[in-house]
Amino acid sequence: MVKKYTLKRILTSFLTLLAILFVLFLLMQLMPGSPFNDEKLSSDQRELLYAKYGLDQPVIVQFFRYAANMLRGDLGVSYNISKNTPISQLIQTRLPISIGIGGAAVTIGAIVGLLLGLLAALKHDTIWDSLATIISVIGVSVPSYVFALALSYYFGFKLRWFPMLFSTKTLYASSVLPSISLSMFTMASIARFTRSEMLEVLGSEYMLLAESKGISGSALIFRHALRNALIPIITVLAPLVVDLMTGSLVVEKIFAIPGVGSLLVNAIQSNDYNVVIALSFIYSALYIGIMLVVDILYGVIDPRIRLAKEGD
Repeated sequence: MVKKYTLKRILTSFLTLLAILFVLFLLMQLMPGSPFNDEKLSSDQRELLYAKYGLDQPVIVQFFRYAANMLRGDLGVSYNISKNTPISQLIQTRLPISIGIGGAAVTIGAIVGLLLGLLAALKHDTIWDSLATIISVIGVSVPSYVFALALSYYFGFKLRWFPMLFSTKTLYASSVLPSISLSMFTMASIARFTRSEMLEVLGSEYMLLAESKGISGSALIFRHALRNALIPIITVLAPLVVDLMTGSLVVEKIFAIPGVGSLLVNAIQSNDYNVVIALSFIYSALYIGIMLVVDILYGVIDPRIRLAKEGD
């Protein structure tokens, strides 16, 4: 039953990715401009370039050729940013950096946010609840780049505990400040949702029933209350994971991080269609992959969801 449920989710995700790839390819074709906007190029030279890259073929032919190459792991080559360089080479050093910093930010934000939300719910209407709420409001209201500037100035410039600029030579130390900056919004969002969901769960009838059966302490909180509150929390966390793992352009600029955010902006500005499609597809694949994991986790946390979906 679990295997059937998982296979169905995987097949749906694969078909969704194909549809996304087609839409991305079509949108790039409809965009104004050309990858070859150099005024020095004559019309004959442009025609030769279009023929070289197969851009003179019908759109549907281009798409199926591109999709077939994509399935083989060939993302194409860059037209402008780094001419004729395989896109896989352009992103192979940038993507791991963005994913590493984003992954650290998600981990920090999720753990601290969960603990803050639990503290606020268990210490409801106390100073701890108020303190956790204030931290959450600040985390949601203040942009990540403000935290980045403040952390860079104080811990980088004043105290010199961490590097102000990113360097692969000091990878872990360089990742601390940007990871904390990016984690603030996630931490605040998870804390707010954890608090509200835990308060609702703690006041429910089945929690009173569990208490009447003699269940108390950590078993009551983690095995019964937190498990039932996790589904909406995971739903909130999932899109945040992709946003952070694909990088924040402003934070990347502040810490001079060579991530994928700046690469995507450069590709859009120079009409480098292949790079735009490849990065957008990778973003989509990451998002769908995360949502697939979340969908499977739903079935693990609450089997009723799995059974309901299998019955559809």
